[in-house]
Amino acid sequence: MSLVVDDIHLGYGDVPVIKGLSFELKDGEIGCLLGASGCGKTTALRAIAGFEPVRQGEIQVGGQLVSAPGRQVAPEKRSVGMVFQDHALFPHLDVGSNVAFGLRRLSRDERQQRVQHLLELTGLTGLDQRYPHELSGGQQQRVALARALAPEPAVLLMDEPFSNLDTRLRRRMGEEIRGMLKARGTTTLLVTHDQHEAFALADRVGLLKDGRMLQWDSPYQIYHRPATRYVAAFTGRGSYLNATVDHDTLVHALGRSPLPEERPRGREVALLIRPDDIRPNPKGTRARVVARQFQGAEILYRLRLDGGEEVTALFPSHDDFDVDSSIGVELDAQHLVLFPADQPSGVISPLSSEAV
Repeated sequence: MSLVVDDIHLGYGDVPVIKGLSFELKDGEIGCLLGASGCGKTTALRAIAGFEPVRQGEIQVGGQLVSAPGRQVAPEKRSVGMVFQDHALFPHLDVGSNVAFGLRRLSRDERQQRVQHLLELTGLTGLDQRYPHELSGGQQQRVALARALAPEPAVLLMDEPFSNLDTRLRRRMGEEIRGMLKARGTTTLLVTHDQHEAFALADRVGLLKDGRMLQWDSPYQIYHRPATRYVAAFTGRGSYLNATVDHDTLVHALGRSPLPEERPRGREVALLIRPDDIRPNPKGTRARVVARQFQGAEILYRLRLDGGEEVTALFPSHDDFDVDSSIGVELDAQHLVLFPADQPSGVISPLSSEAV
C-alpha cells in the first residue's frame, strides 16, 4: 500500500524537530530517510508508526488518514510493522514464538504455517527453537524482520536496521532484505545515516537536515544531480572547480563544456566534479598526482591541475600512477551540476534545473 506524508510538523515542547516534511511512497516501493544524527529522521519514523503526534499536516497509509492534528490512530491499528535498531526480540521466547507473537488472531495451524514460511523466506529454517542469545547478529536481524512481516503490514518501517552489524554482513543483509521485500511487494521506509546503505536498498531517498527535506529522489539523481552542496557532500566524494560562463560555454580548468539548456544565474559558478567524472587521457589536461589510495579494483587519486585546483578521481586499478607523476585527464561528466560560487553547504537553492 502507499504511504503519504504531507507537510508534517513535529516537536518536543517548544523545540521543533520536523519542519514541513513531505514525501510519498507508492505500493511496493522502498524509501529511505537519510541524514546525520539529530536531523529528525527517527522522529519522522516514530510519527508514521503512531508513537508521536503531528502538530500540522497529515500521514496516510493505504489511503487511510492515520495522523493529523486532532486525529491519532493507535499504532496497532495502522497496519504498520516496525523493525527497531536493537531488534527488540523477546529474550524469554524462542525464534518461532518471537515470529508468531503478533499472530494470536490466527488458528494454531495458520500460525505455524505462516511462521515456517517466514523462517524459510529469511533463511532461518530449523532455528525456530533457538533463543535470541544463541543467534548471531545477522540471524537476530532476520528474526526481527520475520516478526515484523508476520502480520502482513501495509507498510514496514526500519530504524537503522543494520547499525549493529559489521560492514560485510551489513552489505549482505541489505541485498538479502531488499530482495525479500521486493519479492513480497512490501512498501518499506527505513532510516539510516549511511548513504551506501540508502543507495543499496532504496528506490527513493530523502536527505534530511535540521528537520527539513533537502531532496527526495532516486539514488542516481541524489548522487549525480544533488540539489545543494550539502546533498552533494553528504552523498559522496566530490570536488569543485571554479568556472566561468562564456556565452553558450562553461570554461573551467579541465577545458570547455556546453552549458545546460537552462542557463545558470551569474557568470562565476562552481562545477561539481565526482571522482568518476574524470578519466585518464594522455592528450588531456595535465595534472600531477598528489596522493593515491589503492582500493582493490579501483584507485582513488587526488590530482592537482596546472592552475593549482585539486580534484579527486577514481580510475580502474590497471591505470596505476605513482605519486608526483604527471598524467593527462579529461572531464567525462554525463551532465553538469552547477552551484553559485558562494553558495554555503546548507542552502536549498540549486543553480540550474540540471542540478535538481
